Amino acid sequence: MTTRLQPSLFAYPPEDAAEVACPVKPIPRGVARVLMPNRTQLELRATDLDSLLPEGHRARIVWAYVARADLGGMYAGIKAVRGGSGRTPIAPEILFALWLYATVDGVGSARAIARLCRDHDAYRWICGGVPVNHHTLSDFRADHGEALDGLLTDSVAALLAAKAVKLKRVAQDGMRVRASAGAASFRRRATLERHLEDAREQVAALKSEIDADPAAAGRRQQAARTRAARERQEKVQKALDRLPELEEIKARQGKKPEEARASATGDQATVMKMADGGYRPAYNAQFTTDTETQVIVGVEVVTTGSDMAQLEPMVDQVAGRHGQIPEEWLVDGGYPAHEQLEAVADRTTVYAPVPNPKDPATDPHAPKPNDSEAVAEWRQRMGTDDAKEIYRERAATAECVNALARNRGLQQFRVRGPGKVRCVLLLHALAHNLLRTFALAPGLLGLGIPAPEMAGMAA
Repeated sequence: MTTRLQPSLFAYPPEDAAEVACPVKPIPRGVARVLMPNRTQLELRATDLDSLLPEGHRARIVWAYVARADLGGMYAGIKAVRGGSGRTPIAPEILFALWLYATVDGVGSARAIARLCRDHDAYRWICGGVPVNHHTLSDFRADHGEALDGLLTDSVAALLAAKAVKLKRVAQDGMRVRASAGAASFRRRATLERHLEDAREQVAALKSEIDADPAAAGRRQQAARTRAARERQEKVQKALDRLPELEEIKARQGKKPEEARASATGDQATVMKMADGGYRPAYNAQFTTDTETQVIVGVEVVTTGSDMAQLEPMVDQVAGRHGQIPEEWLVDGGYPAHEQLEAVADRTTVYAPVPNPKDPATDPHAPKPNDSEAVAEWRQRMGTDDAKEIYRERAATAECVNALARNRGLQQFRVRGPGKVRCVLLLHALAHNLLRTFALAPGLLGLGIPAPEMAGMAA
């Protein structure tokens, strides 16, 4: 009796599996015997994190800046001390460097950074074996807005001291960035008031359940539900608090104030007309940039889609931040409101296009009877060839910086609220200035020529 062989798990013996995966060509004497790759075998290699990145890698440049930055504002909130009790927190240098490198890398999600800290060599090198989770990264970005603002001032001050930046002429421009709010979250007053009442009733009902049976097995779940209901109530209340501002804007536009709507999730987001002609919830990100070096010297976020009232506040910010005001200020046609020109006329010279009159025969650069002295000078100035030549630098500066920010992921904010949005903008400004510092004055980062020698050479 012949025994029939049962099919085995492998069609070929295990030792021939590699040859089957990638068959070789036969030769006249038979089948060639060669060594094929076996990528499933385990290998143990002794290596250190520092050997993962080559010299001059961008992560090393980021760390060189972070190691020299004054992070006293970030250390102020740390309560753990040597010899004391409590959990040891992650060093602010690590979290700050991760956000800077991620911004340069075009990554804006805390969860994505946490995954990269496990899988990507550059992020692992920055962490240096310290475990990082997305909660810690998110909290760090939102909690240090004041410190980030101070670091932006310090970055420009260092370049000014090294005479790498002169701050003689700047360009200001606004960029509308999609908010983390859906269009369906915008509601009128009556709907928001009804939702607020529903939220209050839900909070009261959940609280009464907990009070009635505090030892219930699901008390933690009940507490979480109560907290979520309370947060929803607060968001709806904030949306109602903002409605008067939006109703006033509608009235100025000649529309019915009752048509104003506010978002119940992103209370400060405003529906704006975007670059593609569509209308979506967004924030207006303002950058002011030195035209000679493309270093960002001012950052602000506003909740209105118009740039008309943003000139004077930015002039005040740059003056307070750097102790000096640029001699020339370039803006596009959305900025030159007459009251804004008058407010800054004695501090800087504004270059902005003059609107074309309805009558083609009218000279747009001729002063009008009701023009103030500052407005009349602006009209006449923009009619000269020198002013037109100077104004050409605006697009080459402001539009370039905006495009770089877009390429680094500034397409939509992943955070809610102007405070957190401003932190994101400050990180983009710091990352941009870091790369400009590496190009203009690497000595300030401890790379190439030492900073004192560079300052002496610049002098």
